[in-house]
Amino acid sequence: MKNTKIKSQASRKGASNQLRIIGGQWRGRKLAFADGEGLRPTMDRVRETLFNWLQADIAGARCLDLFTGSGALGLEALSRYAAEVVMIDKNPHAIRMIRQNLELLKVENAQLIKMDANDFLFSFLQAPPKNTFDIVFLDPPFNKQLVSVFCELLEQSNCLSDQALVYVEIEKQTILPQLPENWSVIKEKKAGQLTYYLLSVDSSC
Repeated sequence: MKNTKIKSQASRKGASNQLRIIGGQWRGRKLAFADGEGLRPTMDRVRETLFNWLQADIAGARCLDLFTGSGALGLEALSRYAAEVVMIDKNPHAIRMIRQNLELLKVENAQLIKMDANDFLFSFLQAPPKNTFDIVFLDPPFNKQLVSVFCELLEQSNCLSDQALVYVEIEKQTILPQLPENWSVIKEKKAGQLTYYLLSVDSSC
């Protein structure tokens, strides 16, 4: 609890509303992000590990960043030459700051959509998507038991490519919920108060 209070105080002072791109064409660039309840950019060391896991897959990939928040994961993917990143968030302040960062970096291969993540995926249940996603970043708000819900929605929506990868962050004390039967854990690591996973999805089954 003490660490949470310290973080909140730092955020109010503006000390923690900045993120740094870890690698790729914008390596070292520092970007502002909006303050907001539950908005917590993925830590530098976690992003570094994640994109080391993805180094053979990220270039040319079509990515979906649900609950994009600060935009840290989507921007990191764009820096590392993802073909396209679709970024979803319903927070207007987060959307405004990400839009400014995309303009600052002169990004032309990103879609920024102000929408509830649930509604976004439900739209695919009505009509199959024209293009599927190769990599999905799933980092929902903590303590709301949303991971299992969104894994099922992703599976049902037919929006994933045949060998898609899904990144998931959950609270350290939480057990990864049961996954769809054609999903499997290929990487797992703990850092601070979270556990993060890279999941493989065989959509050809």
